[in-house]
Amino acid sequence: MKFVIVGTGGTGGVLGAYLAHSGQDVTFIARGEHLQAIREHGLKLHMEHRGDILIQPAKACTMDDYRDTPDIMLVCVKYYGIRAATDFARRVAGPDTLIIPILNIFGTGGVMQEQLPELTVLDGCIYVFAKKGGPGLILQPQSILKVYFGFRPGQEQRLADKARETEKIMQEAEIETHFTPAIQREALTKFSFVSPMGAAGLYFDGKSDTFQKPGEARDFFAGLVREVQNIGEAMGLQFTEDLPTRSLRMMDGFAPGLTTSMQRDVAAGGTSEFAGLVERVVKLGRQYHVSTPLYDKVAAFGREHQIK
Repeated sequence: MKFVIVGTGGTGGVLGAYLAHSGQDVTFIARGEHLQAIREHGLKLHMEHRGDILIQPAKACTMDDYRDTPDIMLVCVKYYGIRAATDFARRVAGPDTLIIPILNIFGTGGVMQEQLPELTVLDGCIYVFAKKGGPGLILQPQSILKVYFGFRPGQEQRLADKARETEKIMQEAEIETHFTPAIQREALTKFSFVSPMGAAGLYFDGKSDTFQKPGEARDFFAGLVREVQNIGEAMGLQFTEDLPTRSLRMMDGFAPGLTTSMQRDVAAGGTSEFAGLVERVVKLGRQYHVSTPLYDKVAAFGREHQIK
């Protein structure tokens, strides 16, 4: 099958490199110096746990230059790039294209599906530590790599066979992949760490070790996780463990000094995922009649500091 990776950053670069390395037909969507380097020298994935993968030659182009119809579209952009990715999908996807958004933001598939009623958009999430290390280079310093995707409740499952085949292909590429009927629970479980970590990190201007010691910042982080869990339970989701306990355990396993991509984007003065990681939770709270006082504080902080 033909894969197109929309966004060749940490997430898309890792997934695309693993798939291409296993022999799959992969096209990377990139731009600027990153695209030029991939075209000229290939895409290099540096992994601390297994060495390097070099995809050379690598098929790569901009959204505007892509002229094929993919079987599988993995959408791996930041949340603020979702509109461009949706427009791209509208132009190139066919009725048998399976679109799988793999973003940090809960419910992205549903957001895209509303704009693409004639296409099939699933929901997905990923556990991975990776980032761009420079033009044509992706760094994966830790071995964790898990992907979950699936149909939302009530969604037509016409392409279920293709979804199962995609799961098999990704597993053969050494990507731990789960095509699951419980994608909302899995995605919100992932979101319940990423969103509070980004929100609390920004609010306290903190790093991972800021939240590893007892005190106000750690309690605030755990409280944010609790608010996300409360929303999930109001949606009718049943979690396999207490999410604040889980998230604190994950936080305590991090190396000290780590910051989130949202913090780095805000510090650089650019557009961040604040709308998806913070404001979306406030909106979900209102939708499901769940109080979110801590997220309200972070949202107010964002408005005060004009965070985009």
